[in-house]
Amino acid sequence: MNSLKSIEELQGLFSGAIKELDLPLEPSQLYNPINYLLSIGGKHLRPILVLMTADMYQLDVTKVLPQALGVELFHNFSLMLDDIMDEAPIRRGKVTVHEKWNSNVAILSGDVLFVKAYQSIVQTESRFLYKIIELFNKTAIEVCEGQQLDIEFENREVVSEEEYIEMIHGKTAAMFLTCAEVGSHLAGADEDVIQCMHDWGLALGLCFQLMDDLIDVL
Repeated sequence: MNSLKSIEELQGLFSGAIKELDLPLEPSQLYNPINYLLSIGGKHLRPILVLMTADMYQLDVTKVLPQALGVELFHNFSLMLDDIMDEAPIRRGKVTVHEKWNSNVAILSGDVLFVKAYQSIVQTESRFLYKIIELFNKTAIEVCEGQQLDIEFENREVVSEEEYIEMIHGKTAAMFLTCAEVGSHLAGADEDVIQCMHDWGLALGLCFQLMDDLIDVL
């Protein structure tokens, strides 16, 4: 059995894929914000989950780099729009895109990120293509639903535990479980194994958001 790649190795592979992302130079006001946001770092947890689960089933991880990249591009698209809605001045220690440019620029650049995410996601073997697109579409909707609930809860004095879990399930955990599923789907894992990865990704995503929210209030 081949040894699994370390997190550092997977991060190195993915950092290379980000650097090789070919974006046009013009219109600069459209593409510079994308390059800016992608250049200011991030933990890349979601794409690493795609690579990690594929590696667990001994699939060459370079074969799932397009899907890992697509996940990260979609995540950054959601961050760009979240920052506009939250009127956030800082992201990852740097000025947010809508503050550095303006909201119109951020919205258009976010739209391009969304399209680029799809272009990467669909670079999939034909036998897996329908399932991967179906999974990605479902997740994209759930992320929007979670964000909408988050907005609505800001005007509520009381939010139940069940409502909060529903919100973070959509806003964060849905993407984590999808990343775990994508890697195992593309590796040809059995359905019961894919379900286990789904459950693991869900638990991981919920724990991640719980800790993130806890840190915010401490």
